[in-house]
Amino acid sequence: MKCDVVNLDNETVGSIDLADAVFGVDVRPDILARAVKWQLAKRRAGTHKVKSRHEVIGTSAKPFRQKGTGRARQGSSKGPHQRGGGVVFGPLPRDHSHDLPKKVRRLALKSALSAKREAGELVVIEKAELAEPKTKALADAAAKLGWQGALVIDGEGFDTNFSKAAKNIGGLDLLPSRGANVYDILRHKHLVLTRAAVDQLVDRLS
Repeated sequence: MKCDVVNLDNETVGSIDLADAVFGVDVRPDILARAVKWQLAKRRAGTHKVKSRHEVIGTSAKPFRQKGTGRARQGSSKGPHQRGGGVVFGPLPRDHSHDLPKKVRRLALKSALSAKREAGELVVIEKAELAEPKTKALADAAAKLGWQGALVIDGEGFDTNFSKAAKNIGGLDLLPSRGANVYDILRHKHLVLTRAAVDQLVDRLS
């Protein structure tokens, strides 16, 4: 399918063929959900921890005598029903990551790219380059192009001036093509690809 290619001045400078096998697949919400859960699970630190009764610091003596107080008998102040006692079945350090087949991950990325194209939120630009590292110049260009919460994906790496200018613009994130992922694509309103990024994504996913 044909797609217009624009420059940072929002002028059409050509067109590009988007491969149907990458940008024209059926959008699978179930596959997208699996990919997002897989990514977020990998990000979890898994360092949550509470103390069980054997880890609580304190005396092991009876808190009060067995009989004569009118209260229920207690053997320790470390029990889970005591104030400051241990926690039963509380969270422990663990690895939350799980496996997701490579074919499913590839299909999810294709679905995410296709969803953006289908929604009209995919923009292809010639190059992500600036003559000077000026934030105002890039902000004006983003406003002219209508980018709101945009993710810009380039080839191997970004032009130094472009990356420096983008640092101070909220909602504008940059990724190399090898870092393209489902979660970041879906959480941004617009997806901006350079020609180089399109070529590399097609090579990666075909």
